[in-house]
Amino acid sequence: MTNHQKEFLDRLRDAQLQLDAGFTRLPPSPRPSLGEEAAAILRQAAERMHDNDPYEHPLYAGQMLKPPHPIAHAAYAMAMSINPNNHALDGGRASSAMEMEAVAALAKMFGWPQYLGHLSSSGTFANLEGLWIAGQLHPGRAVAASEQAHYTHGRISGVLGLPFVPIRTDNSSRMDLDALEDALRTGKIGTVVTTLGTTATGAVDPLDHVLELQARYGFRIHVDAAYGGYFTLAGNLRPEIRAAYDAIPRADSLVVDPHKHGLQPYGCGCILFRDPSVGHFYKHDSPATYFTSKALHLGEISLECSRAGASAVALWATQKLLPYDSGGEFAHGLESGREAALAMYRRLQQDPRFVTPITPPQLDILFWAPRGATVEESSARSQAIFDEARSRDLYLALAKLPARFFPESTWQHTNGISSDTAEERVTCLRSVMMKPEHRVWVDEIWKRLDSATTAILP
Repeated sequence: MTNHQKEFLDRLRDAQLQLDAGFTRLPPSPRPSLGEEAAAILRQAAERMHDNDPYEHPLYAGQMLKPPHPIAHAAYAMAMSINPNNHALDGGRASSAMEMEAVAALAKMFGWPQYLGHLSSSGTFANLEGLWIAGQLHPGRAVAASEQAHYTHGRISGVLGLPFVPIRTDNSSRMDLDALEDALRTGKIGTVVTTLGTTATGAVDPLDHVLELQARYGFRIHVDAAYGGYFTLAGNLRPEIRAAYDAIPRADSLVVDPHKHGLQPYGCGCILFRDPSVGHFYKHDSPATYFTSKALHLGEISLECSRAGASAVALWATQKLLPYDSGGEFAHGLESGREAALAMYRRLQQDPRFVTPITPPQLDILFWAPRGATVEESSARSQAIFDEARSRDLYLALAKLPARFFPESTWQHTNGISSDTAEERVTCLRSVMMKPEHRVWVDEIWKRLDSATTAILP
């Protein structure tokens, strides 16, 4: 057992004893014990879990998987010993109060002094609530989102019975404003989803300019900041990206996922509405649920019913340890991930074996492709390097992206004539440098990528 593991177990034990002390007045009640058979099953489960990638390690730089902070892990485990349910105060008074405090901290981070909001089991469900309210306010009118927005927006629109309109992106993977205005002129768009941190490329849609269009066309703006929301605290964003974040206080609703950059266990999302009056759409009557308190139940402002109160306890504890302060330790962790992505981008730019996109990373996600004569050749090389890197314990990801995200002269047909890459897609290597530790691991990551590439390319 490492010192870190021992320290974690010691802190968890102390917290558990403190929690248990609050209920010593009760007579003893027998509970199932974990005997040798249970111990054997747990060991078997641990063995089965080896069939995962090492998500917590800095050499895992593939998908959006960031380990929870130890305090979140410990607080969640401690709270789970009584398993509170934050649907109603009857199931979790303390954890519901902690959720309200945690959500208030998120709203303050985004500059919303007035709001309505709560935690959810995921960003997907939080986005469902945001678009559900939008549909109540603009019944039958379409939802528009960039073609690089998360695919769930199209699915959610279908579930809600709302038309969905994908909007082309520009060559930097951001929503194309001319294409958006063309769609708005039809008068059929009721809601525009503006993504701050797309899942494939980390692109940040120009929210500030979308707000200018809102003034002319009168649609609702829902911000999907599930991945990139916390970067509002970062001090090292490009000016046009900073401008998008500075416009958040004027949006209508927003989603952020604490289980991404917020150092929380799965699942923990959050939905915020700038206008608290939308709460009347949630009104319902359930006397079987609400009977001991006249105070607001979180279930009265949520589509979800049962939700893990432990998620709120974990987020609250993490916020107490790492407040959402610009220039603070939490913000520096975000900035370190962005610096790591930029450092990798610069190395890729300087290596003739690779081709990099037109624009550098906007947050902490970067993508690139091995150089090849054709899109097909580059795509095949991406797959081969991806496999070879895994054999060297470097975990990347693959993404199929528009070839127009790269310089025009990148690929040619076999006859030497430049190809029309407007609609072509190339399989790219992709990396999410979201762990603060990635900044000091760039050299090691590059070393393994270099050796994997050398083994593949002629």
